[in-house]
Amino acid sequence: MLTTIENALKTKEIRMKLLFVLVAMIIVRIGCNIPVPGVNTSVMQELFDSNQSLGFLDVMTGGSFSRMSIFALNITPYITASIILQLLTIAIPRLEEMQKDGEDGRRKINEYTRYLSIVLALIEGIALVIGFRNQNMFDETGSKYVTLTLAVVAMTAGAAFMMWLGEQITEKGVGNGISIVLLINIVARIPSDLSTLYTTFVAGAANITNAIVAATIIILIIVAMFVFIILLQDGERKIPVQYAKKIQGRKVAGGQSSHIPLKVNTAGVIPVIFASSMMTLPIVIASFAGVRPATGPNATIIQKLLTVCNQSDWCKFGSWGEFKYSLGLLIYILLVIFFAYFYTSVTFNPLEISNNMKKQGGFIPGVRPGKPTTEYLTNVLNSIIFIGAVGMVIACVLPIFFSGAFGADVSFGGTSLIIVVGVIIETVKQIESLVLVRHYRGFLGN
Repeated sequence: MLTTIENALKTKEIRMKLLFVLVAMIIVRIGCNIPVPGVNTSVMQELFDSNQSLGFLDVMTGGSFSRMSIFALNITPYITASIILQLLTIAIPRLEEMQKDGEDGRRKINEYTRYLSIVLALIEGIALVIGFRNQNMFDETGSKYVTLTLAVVAMTAGAAFMMWLGEQITEKGVGNGISIVLLINIVARIPSDLSTLYTTFVAGAANITNAIVAATIIILIIVAMFVFIILLQDGERKIPVQYAKKIQGRKVAGGQSSHIPLKVNTAGVIPVIFASSMMTLPIVIASFAGVRPATGPNATIIQKLLTVCNQSDWCKFGSWGEFKYSLGLLIYILLVIFFAYFYTSVTFNPLEISNNMKKQGGFIPGVRPGKPTTEYLTNVLNSIIFIGAVGMVIACVLPIFFSGAFGADVSFGGTSLIIVVGVIIETVKQIESLVLVRHYRGFLGN
């Protein structure tokens, strides 16, 4: 990877692309620290300190949500809109036809995604402003309607700008712009989390020996997590495909061998995002209503149910009273596995692949074309999905376990690490392809 980056920096065109990405990163981080007009940031910080389950939203927005900055919504409306459009392509035949129309169809779907993103940003902005206003988080010194309207406009405009900036990174920079913005947000929180781990377990150790042991364990766990996620992201099952020979005119075509690459983590990070959102949504709604998770004898049923959804209360082994709320972890695991199967079934169609292979004269050795091929692909896919889902569960549960059992509170959990590793791998691959294309151009020019 270092060699690839070194070769990329030697090329002016690629250097300019990387410089553009760097400038975009700086703009994102500046915007994440500019508060929305009229918001009381100290009250916002108290809310997040008392309710750690909102940390998932804060990680995805690079801390801009807890600061209630103009980028508080960040690119979440665009991601949500993209997922909605992707799911609708299965339900609406017209969208499915657009998706198959090539570049023109994808351009129209991207346009619809932008429009839907603005609508979602406006709805989310209004909901957030109304909910936070009920918590007295706005300084309404003047007209309250002007203050609230400015806040909604600022957040909606911030989400629209982030969407535009992501597209500009894709067009003029390196990698997928939306993924790069998400990567910036997550990485921005890692230094403070590492500082927290150091303060808690290394600087706070009883003696130098314990400090060294604690530092070694932390480093090994982080490295092992990254290696595991890299293997999970790169792992794939290659299904061999043989194409029959055809006579076209006086020539014999076909006869070559190929394969269908099925990634182990077929659904990517989407199942984890869906599951985390489902567990966080009740807490967010309750926070707007002024209800907080609680476990004491005076806690209501709703507060205890919120504690089940509260990730910071999982894996605490002090007593049965604390451990029983880890039931939420089991629900979370089941949701990850369910969404892994659901999302893959929506985005991957074995019947369509089987039909395309049959039209092109392709077949899987030892498997008859048609229905047997569809059944074979479905069975292989189901086993791969389960392996990938278990891998995602391991990557997501380990940080939760260490947080609950040992108090290692960090914002970069399994979801964040999967996103970081995935984006870095894809970006490096694109840089490698740019370097390779540049090399061929120079060779042909000589």
